[in-house]
Amino acid sequence: MSNVLFEDGGKFHAGRVMSEAEASLQVELDSGKRQKIKSAQALVRFDQPTPAELMAWAQAQQDGLDLDLLWEFAPEDEFHFEQVAADYYGGTPDGGQRAAILLRLFGAPHYFQRRGRGGQFRKAPATQVQAALAAIARKEEQLRQIETSAAELAAGRCPPEIAEKLYQILFRPDKNSPEFKTVALAVKQTGHGALTLLREAGAIASPWAFHMQRFLLERFPKGTDFPVLPVPSLAEALPLAAAPAFSIDDSATTEIDDAFSLQWLEDGRVRLGIHIAAPALALTRDSGWEQVARNRLSTVYMPGDKITMLPDALVQTFTLEAGRDCPALSLYCTVGADLQATAFETRVEQVHMVSNLRHDQLDDAVTEDALAADPAAQSYPHAKELAWLWTFAQALKRGREQVRGKPERVGGVDYTFRIDGRERGAEAATVRIEPRRRGAPLDTIVAELMILANATWGGWLAELGMPGIYRSQSGFGANLRTRMGLKPAPHQGLGVAQYAWCTSPLRRYVDLLNQGQLIACARFGKTALLQAPFKPRDPLLFAIVESFEDTYKAYATHQSALERYWTLRYLAQQGLDTFDASVLREGAVRVDGLPLVFTAVGAQDLPRNTRVQVRITGTDLITLEVFGRVLSQIDLPQLAIEAGAETEDEEDTVALAAPISVAVDTEEAETEPGAEASRQAS
Repeated sequence: MSNVLFEDGGKFHAGRVMSEAEASLQVELDSGKRQKIKSAQALVRFDQPTPAELMAWAQAQQDGLDLDLLWEFAPEDEFHFEQVAADYYGGTPDGGQRAAILLRLFGAPHYFQRRGRGGQFRKAPATQVQAALAAIARKEEQLRQIETSAAELAAGRCPPEIAEKLYQILFRPDKNSPEFKTVALAVKQTGHGALTLLREAGAIASPWAFHMQRFLLERFPKGTDFPVLPVPSLAEALPLAAAPAFSIDDSATTEIDDAFSLQWLEDGRVRLGIHIAAPALALTRDSGWEQVARNRLSTVYMPGDKITMLPDALVQTFTLEAGRDCPALSLYCTVGADLQATAFETRVEQVHMVSNLRHDQLDDAVTEDALAADPAAQSYPHAKELAWLWTFAQALKRGREQVRGKPERVGGVDYTFRIDGRERGAEAATVRIEPRRRGAPLDTIVAELMILANATWGGWLAELGMPGIYRSQSGFGANLRTRMGLKPAPHQGLGVAQYAWCTSPLRRYVDLLNQGQLIACARFGKTALLQAPFKPRDPLLFAIVESFEDTYKAYATHQSALERYWTLRYLAQQGLDTFDASVLREGAVRVDGLPLVFTAVGAQDLPRNTRVQVRITGTDLITLEVFGRVLSQIDLPQLAIEAGAETEDEEDTVALAAPISVAVDTEEAETEPGAEASRQAS
């Protein structure tokens, strides 16, 4: 015997025998490679034809072998393939026939089970064969359906099964599913991307649903419903604060985290109270609702909607609603006539809420001029308190600016989105975009008092050696970095020695965690570390910091994407296409009066801050792209640059959207909790 067919690593090879020992053979393959095999691996020995010819003939022949017939007359017990070859072909089969039978048996494991490596087999039970044949038939039918559906998709029609699982295919695909394989085949056949194919087939009926489902599948794959857990209540009786309090938020805000109280003392001194809703009194570490908050990490805000960190029933238990005595963590300080704050004290107590003031109802009335006038002449509530708070907030801001070494950028506009008719569906809703001057008095009051509380409490945690989560900022220009961490560090942008988020525990988990630490400090003082929910070097703290950074960024990206979506809807609803704008960089322009940045043809060679008139020629609600061009230049470049000198160090991050992955327009400036809450709640 000069040739041999052998099995190696689950594959069959044929070659010429070069030499043979008692238990092994030296074989040369057609490629010239020589290989040593065991004698037991040599399954078919033959002289003629050549190894290559035998393999080609056997592979072609095996396809015509009737598996049902082979299975029918195969022995019930274990058998050698040559026995079946002799029965099938009759007489003494040649090498090619034996090889064909071997390949056929080996290639049909649903009919014949391999027993060892010496060419032994056993036929599968009839029930197993029938089940396997049914599975093969289903697979073949599925492949035919995939080919049919892919052809339909390529022709511009979306099959129902693809439409049903559209968002899973795009954003959370199961690559083994027939739906994904259908789209993949259509992409291969047409050369178009999946999104292009599906859009042309009319699969994406709602751009708003496209953006929402993308976000939900990524961040809330199990849905946004809360688990069924009892709503906690406070068992302990808390002392009542000496002075009533009021809050300042937007009308749409339901998670009222912060409020203020004033007590007028002698010698022109004022006792200021900053009161923060205290859910950490009930949401102890690892309790059911605390784990829910830890998983969500923050409320998700978007125009016309939000996904809260905590359920409404729990929020209503702790929100600082007017007319109630609400549990609070309070920071008190005494402010002298020189507007310097001293004698800080933290208390766990109840505070009686007398008012919930609303930005959108009072911003036009509570102006700088009104606050400087006689409070008795004003018609809005808490005029005396607001006038004093405005004076104190300005003093706080001046002190921070001295630490920063430069004044904060003034001016600028924030935008509030109002979505009307949302109950009729996103596509039927209309949008109003209302500008709000950045740094308006009520915003400034809330922002400065939140900075004071967060900086003071952050310093107190550090002083007592209590673990907490801090937010720091350092660097300049492109190297400016804002970070979360477990060690107190300066926040350069705010001009404070340390900064710990503590004032929004109903909507942000970091604040809830820090509040639990602060409550321990307030109750146990220097021995608080023994009672604290989180101890130093707790590995969970490091995991929370890392997870929060990623999650908070993803939530902000989603919010910005939907704000851009509704801005583009606003353009279409108002029939607007021509605007004044300012050139940023790399051909991007910022539209006056709208939260919109896009690349305009003709702006790429203009100096930054040049004033131009632009026309929008097209928008895409799926990719959030805006197409436009510069019509004319309004201001001379040198005059525009001079006028914009105060913002020369501003970091403008251009919002340029791309298919599937939406880039976001984010100015890296710390947004304070009070102002941020009023903006996001809209």
